[in-house]
Amino acid sequence: MDGIRTSMMVADPEAAERVKLMFEMYAEPQTSLGEIARHFVEEGYDFRDAELQRATLTKILQNPAYAQADLDMYDFFKNQGAEIANDAADFAGTNACYLYKGRNVTEAKYVSLKDQVVVVAPHEWLVSSDVWLACRKKLLGNTSFGGGGGTKKAKNTWLAGKIKCGRCGAGLMFINNPANIAYFRCRKLADSKCCKGCGVLRVREIEVSIYEEMCRKASNFKTLTGNNSAKTNPKLTALNVELAQVEAEIEKLLDTLTGANKTLLAYANGKIEELDAKKQSLIKAIADMSAETVSPEQIKRITGYLDNWDETSFDEKRQTVDILISFIKATSDDLDINWNF
Repeated sequence: MDGIRTSMMVADPEAAERVKLMFEMYAEPQTSLGEIARHFVEEGYDFRDAELQRATLTKILQNPAYAQADLDMYDFFKNQGAEIANDAADFAGTNACYLYKGRNVTEAKYVSLKDQVVVVAPHEWLVSSDVWLACRKKLLGNTSFGGGGGTKKAKNTWLAGKIKCGRCGAGLMFINNPANIAYFRCRKLADSKCCKGCGVLRVREIEVSIYEEMCRKASNFKTLTGNNSAKTNPKLTALNVELAQVEAEIEKLLDTLTGANKTLLAYANGKIEELDAKKQSLIKAIADMSAETVSPEQIKRITGYLDNWDETSFDEKRQTVDILISFIKATSDDLDINWNF
């Protein structure tokens, strides 16, 4: 490859089928690692001891070497703070990807993804990105308030990992005051004081507002006729690639603002405004096209959860938010929801 002699992984057919089944089983919300281990032990696959069962399964389910390297994977690793060696266009959905430990990173690569290195691999994938991501997020406990990908399970709010500061874009953290009233607080403000913060955001009030917006969004589902073709729609893929490239350009320009003189600052800000307008146009186009590919099963599941919200479990609420919402930017003055479709 590129004049360098290298090697490529080739799947063992029997082992590959076992791996696929492991992912499919764990992608189900109620299936535990222990249940999967017991199934394979009963089938004659020896994990040796209970401790090794969890360790072996976890390592397999965390490994993107099995996963389809598409734009969903690109977005996930990017949002988790990983360093991505390839352009977004390389995540075309035909190959898998490798995860390497980043230089000068003390955290293990499967504990935190921040500054770890992701590379598109030469071999083909075994597990679709949606299944791999469902497993990975389940293992992470679906927490990414600051994009660090820690292992502490989200339990305080079903908006964990989705809601960000409307000023700086950093993740919002959950805090309780002495009166036991829960608030969101900008993590960047808490860590380095380099953001003015998001203002006063009471968690329960925000949850009510987001729930009401999801219900309004769901009222449009009756007109949708899904065909489940989003993954293979070349126009949608092209739009997502273009969006990723625009976002990368914006990030590069933002990096130049530190210590910039007035001339450079004016140029960068003008260019950022131009790119942001293009970004918003792409987001709308992607949302419109994605709406046409929502499956009837997804529509039925979402509306069922929303109609019975008080009886819906915490994990089911998080699934609903994952399907509907890409991210939320919030301040005490404004609530901006970026929908998946």
